[in-house]
Amino acid sequence: MSAALAYVLVFATSAAILVLEILAGRLLAPYVGVTLETFTGIIGTILAGISVGAWAGGRLADQRDPRSLLGPILVLGGLFSFLAPVMVDVFGSGVRQGGPLAIVTLSAVGFFLPAAVLSAVTPTVVKLRLDDLGETGRVVGRLSAISTAGAIAGTFLAGFVLISAAPTRPLIRGIAIALVASGIALWVRLRRDATTSVLPGLLIGVLLAGGVSLLFPGPCDYESAYFCARVEEDPDRRFGRTLRLDTLRHSYVDLADPTYLEFTYAQTISDVLDAYHPRGAAVDALHVGGGGFTFPRYIRTLWPGSTSTVLELDPLLVRIAQEELGLDPGDDIAIRTGDARLTLQDEPAAAYDVVVGDAFGGISVPWHLTTVEFVRSIEDRLRPDGYYVLNLIDHPPLGFARAEAATLSAVFDHVAVLAPPQRLAGRSGGNFILVGSDRPIPVEAILARNADRGDDEDAVWTGSGLAEFLSGADVLRDDFAPVDQLITPRPRRG
Repeated sequence: MSAALAYVLVFATSAAILVLEILAGRLLAPYVGVTLETFTGIIGTILAGISVGAWAGGRLADQRDPRSLLGPILVLGGLFSFLAPVMVDVFGSGVRQGGPLAIVTLSAVGFFLPAAVLSAVTPTVVKLRLDDLGETGRVVGRLSAISTAGAIAGTFLAGFVLISAAPTRPLIRGIAIALVASGIALWVRLRRDATTSVLPGLLIGVLLAGGVSLLFPGPCDYESAYFCARVEEDPDRRFGRTLRLDTLRHSYVDLADPTYLEFTYAQTISDVLDAYHPRGAAVDALHVGGGGFTFPRYIRTLWPGSTSTVLELDPLLVRIAQEELGLDPGDDIAIRTGDARLTLQDEPAAAYDVVVGDAFGGISVPWHLTTVEFVRSIEDRLRPDGYYVLNLIDHPPLGFARAEAATLSAVFDHVAVLAPPQRLAGRSGGNFILVGSDRPIPVEAILARNADRGDDEDAVWTGSGLAEFLSGADVLRDDFAPVDQLITPRPRRG
């Protein structure tokens, strides 16, 4: 084998492994969300596959003619790549939000075998290129360096280009086809009769795997670099639409009635808005997260003359809102796409009456939108009598809700936490609404409006009750904000 061909093989297969690793995050997201734990599980699983594949490939190359192995290895890698999305779909429905064990299990059934098989290429090529034991260090070192360079290239290619250029499943199928085609070409080039009885069976398996993969289109109606999205019709409400992002029912919109709020957390936020703003008075609102754009339309309808500026990460969600959810931005709703931590810096100081925080990645608020540094930037954009109202999800023992309330308390003079009594007591999980302001919060007015609705009545922690709720909670900072770990539900005994 020529040096050039050896380098290309090692570079390309290492790149393929890392592309699959990046794509695995999007493939798993609809089932286990997008958290630090998700990527930890994927990275650990891929590394385990690389380790096992390198060991097994080296041992096999010592026992068999390596020229007879390379073609079948690539074809087998393509077969397992075809099956990766199928395996994730088959097992994914049974492990939704199942914690670290479920994440590792789902990563393993989808991506351990492709990583292991493709990692066998490098030791096999080393065996082919090692003609002189006196050059062992140079040969192994050079091929190791080229393998690492391929991994780096695959990481950059997937993260910066591929994942925003095409849906995940066609990309994985494309990698599988390239591997199979390369394997066949390599077999023809090396011409080892020992593989003639193996490759036909592998090719039949590939055809079957490719056909099966087409039968599993996946759970997404839309897919972007950030979310697997779908819009669901409400069977009980003719114009009701639910926007689902990955594992989360993110937004609900009634196409005919912008004032209808289906989710209880949205109703609680509306209680806060009503308590602060008399109907008819214009409001200048800043929204961190757009989703289905429920609240910009709600404010537009009930407070005519208001303005809303929406900081939305994903341009695809803006398109879905306009094409599927009936959004007409008009002159009163300004949309700025990009990471809210960055786009917020372009917003003028003291320009808003209210900032509404409703940004999620999976079931958690992105960690960099929870820290005291970010909250101070929010405070800077509020007028002296303005306020920040934030939606978050947590489960017992409420580590995230308590930490975020402590973070708001480090910035604002007044903070309130609203949720059903059983959640505040730490007996159940769900949505919590936090309010921060440098002026006293109209708690009684909020609760009165909440009680008028008569269902799922909220309680509130403020003052001494809030101090007890915050006992022992850390303020989240840019250098320490373990949001995913704080929010992860812990199993209960009994």
